Amino acid sequence: MRSLKLDTPKSLSQRVMQRLRQAIIDGEFALGAAISEEMVANSFGVSRTPVREAMGQLQAQGLVVIRPQVGSFVFTPSADDINSLCTFRIALEPKAAELAFRHDRDGTLATMSAAIAAMEPAVAAKYNIAYGRADTAFHEALFAHCGNRYLAESYQLVSGRVAALRTNLTSPIDVRTRTSFDEHRKLLDLFARGDFVAFGELMTTHITNSGIVYAKALKVDERV
Repeated sequence: MRSLKLDTPKSLSQRVMQRLRQAIIDGEFALGAAISEEMVANSFGVSRTPVREAMGQLQAQGLVVIRPQVGSFVFTPSADDINSLCTFRIALEPKAAELAFRHDRDGTLATMSAAIAAMEPAVAAKYNIAYGRADTAFHEALFAHCGNRYLAESYQLVSGRVAALRTNLTSPIDVRTRTSFDEHRKLLDLFARGDFVAFGELMTTHITNSGIVYAKALKVDERV
């Protein structure tokens, strides 16, 4: 039998990828910003090989665009991308909520409640990164507890982009108002009661409003 030794370069590239992924989501790299492989390699104290591998993984997740002979850049969504992303979420999230309720109601409630608890001090402190992370945890709870790995894997295709857009574009607005926070509390209450007609309607409104914010931000960027 062949040795099952761990591939160290791949393990290293995975760690680089995870750190870069969080940096993009948290807005350390702005949407559309160039990411220098040399700068990242120097920052991590590694060669460019694991960085290049990490970039490839991030490109597969839709967070990075690699332009041959030009460079690597954080993704920038188009209006069509945003519309498709919101439509995708509206189709999946209410269904994931119903499945999570049947499969692991208590576990889902605990995770969603913890996210709500983390949102409140973030709103008070107007800390958009903490709010964005809690917001992401709230929505991902539906898929983590739905009991259907195909549904969960489908959401993972867009989860990074959703998290990055949320932190960069909607969270700065959400921490200045309580609208988003109040909607999440209402969603939690509707989930707990199993009222998925109202839950679906509110989730649709919630996601649609996020898409409107994304689209407005894109227009502002285009004028700059």
